[in-house]
Amino acid sequence: MTNVKVTERVRTIEYAIRDVIVHAKTLARSGKKIYYLNIGDPVAFDFDTPEHVKQALVEAVKSGDNAYSPSEGLPELRQAICEKEKRLNDVEVSAEDVIVTSGISEAIQMIMAAIVDLGDEILLPGPTYPPYISYVKFFGGTPITYETVEEQGWQPNIDDLRRKISDKTRAIVIINPNNPCGALYEEKTLRQILDLAAEHNLPVISDEIYDQLVFEKKFVSTAKLAKDVPVIGLNGFSKAHLMTGWRLGYIYFHDPRGELEKLKECVEKEARIRICANTPVQKAGVAALRGPQDHVKELVLKLKTRRDYSWKRLNEIKGISCAKPEAAFYVFPKIHDVGLKWKTDLEFVLELLKETGVLFVHGSGFCPLYGAGHVRGVFLPPIETLEEAFNLVEQFMEKNG
Repeated sequence: MTNVKVTERVRTIEYAIRDVIVHAKTLARSGKKIYYLNIGDPVAFDFDTPEHVKQALVEAVKSGDNAYSPSEGLPELRQAICEKEKRLNDVEVSAEDVIVTSGISEAIQMIMAAIVDLGDEILLPGPTYPPYISYVKFFGGTPITYETVEEQGWQPNIDDLRRKISDKTRAIVIINPNNPCGALYEEKTLRQILDLAAEHNLPVISDEIYDQLVFEKKFVSTAKLAKDVPVIGLNGFSKAHLMTGWRLGYIYFHDPRGELEKLKECVEKEARIRICANTPVQKAGVAALRGPQDHVKELVLKLKTRRDYSWKRLNEIKGISCAKPEAAFYVFPKIHDVGLKWKTDLEFVLELLKETGVLFVHGSGFCPLYGAGHVRGVFLPPIETLEEAFNLVEQFMEKNG
């Protein structure tokens, strides 16, 4: 019998958002209706990729733009990204400082591969987007989560962040607007994080993929506020441009003093290894950035209505409380009887799924420390679907009250 060895780094990989789908699929085969509130994919609901973006893809394919493209990305897309960052976020970067990736997940992988060695530490907001935890571990590092405070709308605890910086720290990660909490970080908070980074000579990795999906307040980019602190910006086309399955993202290096040059060179090497991002999709990415933007306003208006409904309904259910999301399309409610009626948040999620068909993601999948006792859901479905789902959640909580 062939002895196939599986590496420890792969065996221990987790991705809570999709891991829970295994349980839902089993239930769906029995005929039960599933309310998928687990994955942040607007195109899976009643949102659609803008027509001019679809047309650009078709035209690219038909006109023969089907060959390999430069590993760093098409020059016209890299330039369009610079224009977008300047226009929307007041961030100055050159096309040479942009690398196009196959979604933001590949960007996370590339950065962590280039910055993490065995024993290194990366500071992440807790709770956090799970691939950050997984990729830091994958490359032999240790993910360290700093507290974000639920009672303050999930704003980072700067004192806790300060305490967790060590001589092993290699970078501070900011996810703003935030997944999974829907928080929008205050400008004062961002400046405090940048001050800490400057004090300890650390780069900041700023994930800003939800930068256009904000409600009452205004988004401020980390790189706009940074003076001498190097910022590695991560962004993509999945959310605001409704291109989730197209897998297109980017990294930019905001590097006032040239401190990221070696890192950028190494990430470019990684880009060459995987050849390039999808060429026709990159052509469509140019159209997404330079074409009509009307859909973004419509998207935000629909999301705000669904946010308001979901936040109100969740707080009306006994045993559940929820901070108000200020951006993105997530709720991260607290389930107060986890630890009493349910041993863990995962047990709550699976029991709720089995009885009602409503699928959330367990909060501990986003951070065992700061996510525990919570669940993450999306408010992407139409109000009618959300109402059905929350009615079932309410009945479940009353039954177990």
